Order: sequence, then structure tokens, then C-alpha cells
Amino acid sequence: MARLIFAAQTSADGYIADASGDFGWAAPDDDVLAAINDLERRLGTFLYGRRLYRPMAFWETYRAEPDQPLMREFGEIWRAADKVVYSTTLPEVTTARTRLERTFDPAAVRAMKETSERDLSVGGPGLAAHALRAGLVDEVRMFVYPLVVGGGTRMFPDDLRLDLRLLGDRRFPNGVMYLRYQVGYPVSSP
Repeated sequence: MARLIFAAQTSADGYIADASGDFGWAAPDDDVLAAINDLERRLGTFLYGRRLYRPMAFWETYRAEPDQPLMREFGEIWRAADKVVYSTTLPEVTTARTRLERTFDPAAVRAMKETSERDLSVGGPGLAAHALRAGLVDEVRMFVYPLVVGGGTRMFPDDLRLDLRLLGDRRFPNGVMYLRYQVGYPVSSP
């Protein structure tokens, strides 16, 4: 059975974008991008909401310059994966290997996990909140950037409690921390 993974780049105070919607501060350097590529390469399907799908669709036609091998690799990984976009307002999808679903159906996602040979990822905090509340997310992976943005789009909703068990971590030279957690591990009381 495949796992469903929620992965995001976040500020130290838990935001994936600041109050103005900017997330340029999370542009990965080569070390972080190489690690992201290693993780994304193992995935077979990306689940997106409309807001994340639109900027990610850039990778359908973008071809990196020869001196940008990691960017080229990311684009190749993205194009090779299946994509499912959940939206009630998006008229159509414009990328290959992509299907549009009008509603997020936890039973359908559970069935995808049961039949997929490769792990799936859920992207974007809104869609991830639905998957987390439905008990579908198996792992949370965070690239935590060493800055505080003070507000914006939170990685996790305020009304959700998650018990997490650390599976691994890695420190990058630029100060970014990668944290990998198992979801649903019971926290013991002192």
C-alpha cells in the first residue's frame, strides 16, 4: 500500500507564504533542491488544489537552461508523475497526465493509496487539511527555512491536532532544516 505524504517548505513560524502571498523566500538552493528531487522522484501521483496546481503547471512547458541541471531534473520528475487536481471552479486542466476532480473524496484517495505502486503526495495546505482530517496522510515532510514571516498562509489549519513521530532530519548549510514525521503516532503522557 502506498503512503500519502504532505510535504511543504515553511517558515520557522509555520507559514508557506507570507501575508502578501509571497513565497520567494523559500526558493531552494542547489542542496535543498537536490534533496527535494530525491524525494519527489519516488512519488507516482501529486494531489493538488487549484491554487497550487496553477503555478505548478509552469513545469509542463518550462525547460531549464543547460547550467540548471537540478531545475531540469525537477521538471522531468514533475512531468513524469500523474496529477489529480481538486477544484470546483477550474474549467479544465492544461497539463499531461492530469485529471480534474470536482470534490475531494476520501474513499477515492484511500483507494488510490491501496492500488498505487508508488507513494502519493498532497500539496497545498487547504487540500492537505482535508486529507489530514480524513486520516489519509501517513507522513509530513517539512523544509523549515530560518526566518519568521509573521503571518500569511499557514502550513497547518489552526483547529487540527496531529501527533507526530520524528522519522528523520537533516540540516543544510543554508540553515534549512528537513524534518520527516510519521502521522498518528500516539504521544505518551508524562
